[in-house]
Amino acid sequence: MTTPVSPVTVPGEILNWPMLKISYLTDPANIAALLPPGISPGKSPKVTITIYNFPVLNEPEYGCVVNVDAIYNGIEGEYTLGIGIDQEAAIFGSHERWGQPKFYAETKYFRLMDTISASVTHRGYTFLEYHGKVSGVGEIPPEFETNEWWIKCLRGVDMTKTDYDFPPHVVRVYSKYGTAFVEKLEGNLRLNDSPWDPVASRLPPRSEPQAHLWTPVFLDRQITLEGALDEEGFHPFADTIGGSRWPGENGGPIRS
Repeated sequence: MTTPVSPVTVPGEILNWPMLKISYLTDPANIAALLPPGISPGKSPKVTITIYNFPVLNEPEYGCVVNVDAIYNGIEGEYTLGIGIDQEAAIFGSHERWGQPKFYAETKYFRLMDTISASVTHRGYTFLEYHGKVSGVGEIPPEFETNEWWIKCLRGVDMTKTDYDFPPHVVRVYSKYGTAFVEKLEGNLRLNDSPWDPVASRLPPRSEPQAHLWTPVFLDRQITLEGALDEEGFHPFADTIGGSRWPGENGGPIRS
């Protein structure tokens, strides 16, 4: 078994900030309702929220990723509903190139001694808050692989038609990780109602949320364009909130 060793960095360095990983189970039907035809719920109705600070375009990017377990083409992975970040420079290029569902949001995430605090605010709504304390050092898991599913799509410019300039395709994000360090947390996740980020209403917890701090080792990452989704079946999922994949209407809040 690998002996955990706490990372040592130069004061002020942001490269090795640990990610705050929060997960819980929700109702399977909630996840199924958010997935477009061609992508199916995973074996477990798990929601994974990742809060991070990582250098993108050579500056800090504070962000929040909301994923649900999902299967595409027989491959287990996670469907990304939204990535709220605090720098606009990385939003539009990520959308255009990969279909990465980024949008502007303000994330506060810091550690003071053994106290961890995080919150995410979008359009004036603080839809997520986490407060906890480090309770000990976790075990280092074996190397592992993950898949994330994004959607790349451009609807046609003629609004009288329902065709596409680029029809919906699945983008596969394959990653391989090691783990440098893990710390266990005891704390409280609070999900607040928001019409812009409806985590509380669309993905309510049905199990006690679990959280830990994870310092990853990045071993591999490949982003590839996979198969097309049914164009007609995807239409109800084409209107989204902001730049996320939460169902919306004309880019606005969620439908009632």
